[in-house]
Amino acid sequence: MHEYSIVMSLMDQCEALALQHNAKGIEQVELKIGILSGVEPALLAQAFDTFKLGTVCNDAKLIMNIQPLVLQCRDCEQQTQVNERTVICPACGGNNTLVMDGEDMMLMQLILDT
Repeated sequence: MHEYSIVMSLMDQCEALALQHNAKGIEQVELKIGILSGVEPALLAQAFDTFKLGTVCNDAKLIMNIQPLVLQCRDCEQQTQVNERTVICPACGGNNTLVMDGEDMMLMQLILDT
């Protein structure tokens, strides 16, 4: 389950940012998770709750914003958002698409306890 290694890296990043800003702790961690990122939100939340104990994130709330897939069709030139794992253009049915957003996971915001 790679969500564990993702959370371990996230904890390292949170620790470094808290130290950099002289924070006592972190109150909230906000993530953007793309639908094609390969991250399972439920497993990530479970891993976060497990690994946050005894860290700067001990009392932190995890907010996950699921990013829809944004496709740009090279055939019909339509840009569309879809909430499923597909690369088929919903406008024309073609598969000549470019993924514009929805493949990554990003730390968007931390609320620090200073």
